[in-house]
Amino acid sequence: MLLAILLSVTAMTAIVALRYVATSAGFAYATRLVRPGLYDGLDRQIRREIGWSMASAAIYGIPAGLVAWGWQEHGWTLIYTDLSAYPLWYLPVSLFAYLLAHDTWFYWTHRWMHEPKWFRIAHAVHHASRPPTAWAAMSFHPIEALTGAIVIPALVFLIPVHVGVLGVVLAIMTVMGVTNHMGWDMFPKWLVHSPVGNWLITASHHQRHHDEYRCNYGLYFRIWDRLCKTDRGLAKPS
Repeated sequence: MLLAILLSVTAMTAIVALRYVATSAGFAYATRLVRPGLYDGLDRQIRREIGWSMASAAIYGIPAGLVAWGWQEHGWTLIYTDLSAYPLWYLPVSLFAYLLAHDTWFYWTHRWMHEPKWFRIAHAVHHASRPPTAWAAMSFHPIEALTGAIVIPALVFLIPVHVGVLGVVLAIMTVMGVTNHMGWDMFPKWLVHSPVGNWLITASHHQRHHDEYRCNYGLYFRIWDRLCKTDRGLAKPS
């Protein structure tokens, strides 16, 4: 049993690390093409971001590996593979349920990380990226990485989810985490400033958080920022 758990944890750590490297490298390359020179002089910072991110990948891999083992060996989770188990309309509902739950957890833990004590102990590692780059999405102190690592594994015990939808959730989490730190909006201006865009976190929205610290705490949506009056809009164009 211990060997099976170790193999599952190792496999999930490798998957998280490779997913991060592939996504960050892809968007870093896109940045070089679209915004040449944006990361000039940041080589040392980027190496630090990659180092912290690899440590975070190991921390994310532990609960993910335990959940994968429990699901495959014992069926302990609410992950399902049979599309007939729930109505098809439940697929998008579960997707948004996971995103909303994750966004809520992230908003409040993120605000907690900005309390002076916890910022000094942990969150300062992430904010050492000035400016953040496409490599900064997982550049966390282990304490902060742990707060992020447990949320999706916990949700699979609470909210039924098709394995394919879970994959989409993880893909959205990865892509938005990377693109929101890369320093420029990949979406067209008309979308960023549209009624839909005004409720989504974009790179220019999160950039303002890295500029001013005490605002714009969300991950996917601006709902909690709006409700708690911590939304200060978008950063000024560079």
